[in-house]
Amino acid sequence: MAISASEISARIVEAVMAQKLAPGSRLGEQQLAMLFDCSRTIVREALTRLAARGIVTVSARRGWFVIEPSQDEAREAFEARRVIELGLIRSAGSTGKIEKTALRQLKAHLQREKAALKESDVGNRSFLLGDFHVCLAECLGNTLLADTLRDYTARTTLIAMLYQSTHDAVQSCEDHVQIVAALERGDHAAAEALMAAHIGTVQSALRVQAPTDPLAQLRDALAPLHNTNAVPAPKTKKRRKAADAASPDSDSSTYLGALL
Repeated sequence: MAISASEISARIVEAVMAQKLAPGSRLGEQQLAMLFDCSRTIVREALTRLAARGIVTVSARRGWFVIEPSQDEAREAFEARRVIELGLIRSAGSTGKIEKTALRQLKAHLQREKAALKESDVGNRSFLLGDFHVCLAECLGNTLLADTLRDYTARTTLIAMLYQSTHDAVQSCEDHVQIVAALERGDHAAAEALMAAHIGTVQSALRVQAPTDPLAQLRDALAPLHNTNAVPAPKTKKRRKAADAASPDSDSSTYLGALL
C-alpha cells in the first residue's frame, strides 16, 4: 500500500521528537521519495504541510530544512505550550475528575517512560517524554489541541537540541508522575501548578546566550581611530622657522616672547 503525505509528515515529526533529526537537517525531496518509495509530489505535499505547521522551512535555491528556532521563537513556543497545557488542566478541573480510562492510559504511558529511562535508546526516551504532553491533552478530551501541542512539543524538542538543554530526563519523568497523581486525586490546581513549574524548569535548562549587538563588529571596525603613537608630519620650512624661534638657543627676546 502506498504511503500518504500524512504518514510521511507524521514520521518526520516523530523523528524530530526522538531527536533523530537535528535542527537545520536537510530534507531532500528525491532522497525522501526513494526512502518512502513514493513520488516527489507526495513528499512535497508532506513537507508543505510541515512548513505550515512550523516544523520545516524551505528555501527556493537550497531546498527543505528542519527549522532552527531563534531565541525569540523558543520563548514564544514555551509560552504557547504553557497557555495550552495549563488551560487544558484548568478546563478539565471545571468538569470534574478525570475518567478512569484516561488515568489508566496516562499511567501506562508513565510505565513506558520509566522503562525507557533504563534502556540505552535515547531516541525512544526523548519521544516518550515529549509525547506525554500530547497524551495528556488527548486524555483530557481535546484532540484538536493535542494535534497543536504535538507540533509545539516537536518545536521545543528542536529548541532543546539547538540550545543544549541540561534538563534531566529522570526529573522530567518524575514531574509527569506528580502531575498524574494530582489529577488522580482531583487536585487540578496542584496539577496546574506542577505543570507550570515543569515547563518553566525545562525552559530554564536551555543554554540561551544573552542578546548580542548585531552591529558590534561593524561598530568596532568603523570607530574613529585614536592613535597616540602616530608618526609626526615632516616639517616644512615655515614650521622649522617657528620651531627654531621657540628653541632656547635662539635670541633671548624671541625665546621670552615664545614663553609668554
